[in-house]
Amino acid sequence: MSAVMPDQEQGRLAENVVYFARVLRRAGLAIGPAKVIDALRALQVVGVERRDDFYYALSTVLVDRRDQQTLFDQVFELYWRDPSRIQQQLQQLQDLLGGVRAPKPDTATIAPRIAQALMLKTPHVAPPGADLPPELTFDASMTMSQAEVLKEKDFAAMTTEEQAEVKKLIASLRMPLPEMTSRRSRPHSQGAQVDLRNTLRHMVRTMDGCVELRHRTPRTRPLKLVVLCDISGSMESYTRMFLHFIHALANHRRRMHSFLFGTRLSNITYLLRDRDVDGALSQVSRQVADWAGGTRIGACLTEFNRHWARRLLGQGTVVLLITDGLDSGDIESVAVEMERLSLSCRHLIWLNPLLRFEGFEAKPAGVRAMLPHVDLFLPVHNLKSLSRLGTVLDETVPRRSVSRTRSRHSSGGQYGNV
Repeated sequence: MSAVMPDQEQGRLAENVVYFARVLRRAGLAIGPAKVIDALRALQVVGVERRDDFYYALSTVLVDRRDQQTLFDQVFELYWRDPSRIQQQLQQLQDLLGGVRAPKPDTATIAPRIAQALMLKTPHVAPPGADLPPELTFDASMTMSQAEVLKEKDFAAMTTEEQAEVKKLIASLRMPLPEMTSRRSRPHSQGAQVDLRNTLRHMVRTMDGCVELRHRTPRTRPLKLVVLCDISGSMESYTRMFLHFIHALANHRRRMHSFLFGTRLSNITYLLRDRDVDGALSQVSRQVADWAGGTRIGACLTEFNRHWARRLLGQGTVVLLITDGLDSGDIESVAVEMERLSLSCRHLIWLNPLLRFEGFEAKPAGVRAMLPHVDLFLPVHNLKSLSRLGTVLDETVPRRSVSRTRSRHSSGGQYGNV
């Protein structure tokens, strides 16, 4: 532990742990004074002779949810390391935040919010008697506002403050789906159908010899929405934002069901009914056990089609499938279950973060197996793509018929740019 605890001999263990907790809090973890005290007590019990005991003691106390573990591991690896490499570490962080490029960095890529949390914020103090710089004025007519910049920025490249701002914007998002015509009708003065029952009832009441025809028009009802979201390791940079988006939809749509899948399928519909997004996502984190793991799209779709499709899907249902299509299971089962899912709903929309790349090609086997069975293939990696999703669906997705569905399987789904 000599490399792990550089200031242990000087009795600065508590100070280092407190600063480590501050870095985690700036990176997005909910850590208060009580957790810091518990962490110090845990270290007194397990000791600091072994690095793994030191790591597990802090991890057990400071990490509440599985989705926080990767963030904790990255901060731990960067903070508790050999002091001789501090300069190299700071140089890499400056490179990530726009500074001078570090020569040949030997560490993995650091998330922007971790880099921002580790950088020390030292205010610049002007020397006494120095004149203040002249006030600068900018012409903002040709510049973009902060909100516009955030709409275009990738979720994976955002800092902690930017993610907090985007989460507030996501909470106000709405996704108006096109309505479908119902078999039932309602009275309408200019309806196309003659309402014989109301017409005869009116004749009996008046008995004046004049017949005033009453009319009816078909009712319309909103489509049901079913969301299947991938939470595997390859989607980890986007999962948190997608969950906020799903929660916003669930709080404004009554006919909606939500599922998460990685190596297994989890129904989170009832958990998202909590108006408090933090409380709802905390319940989701405690219930779902396969965060940031592998991906078994075929097995999860099989479970959904077998146990949920009959009661939830139909010609009045739109299915949003949020995944990158990188499957580690049986590819043949993916194609079979995707076809079954496509035939069971009105529209099957695939949202893929990999479409943010201009040169994206459907080379992975999972992507090739899934693509022929979707109606629309859209990117989903920033706030703009989420906010325009409802408009794109209303404008570009026609009503599907069974014959059209079967004929399009040989040609593949539509590509769309949001």
